[in-house]
Amino acid sequence: MTDKYADVRQAMTDIFERNYRCYGYRRIHASLSDRSVSISEKVIRRLMKQECLVAATSKRRRYGSYMGEISPAPDNLLNREFSAEAPNEKWLTDITEFQIPAGKVYLSPMIDCFDGMVVSWSIGTRPNAELVNTMLDAAINKLAASGERPMIHSDRGGTIVGRAGWRELRRRS
Repeated sequence: MTDKYADVRQAMTDIFERNYRCYGYRRIHASLSDRSVSISEKVIRRLMKQECLVAATSKRRRYGSYMGEISPAPDNLLNREFSAEAPNEKWLTDITEFQIPAGKVYLSPMIDCFDGMVVSWSIGTRPNAELVNTMLDAAINKLAASGERPMIHSDRGGTIVGRAGWRELRRRS
């Protein structure tokens, strides 16, 4: 029994290999059409499966910030009361991702609840501890002489720095 698709199989394998094993059935169909070979896409898919011609694809991994619970979450002292009666009483922080033509950029601001002004901020290409620590160091430097100790609230849902934690932050810098 002869294979009526023997020439097509050879042409498909040739196209597939010449294009670095990246062509799927649609591109192979288009390439065969350019060579005046008229065959349906369904047949091409079946023949590719029989010949084990599978296009190389890279698995795209999306960013996920969740790394598991490292330590217990601190108590939520703000309880969604995001207004302050005086400056430097309550601060909020988060990391925001921006997609620009050059790639992803991450912004980490520190915002005062009193007037919504940005106390400090840092920008980087990775959402890591260095990004946050740079922003925290700049915020600490603004309070160095005043002696004020604001509560810092993160998007995690808990206050990350209370009075004792603030001393720890100042000791680090």
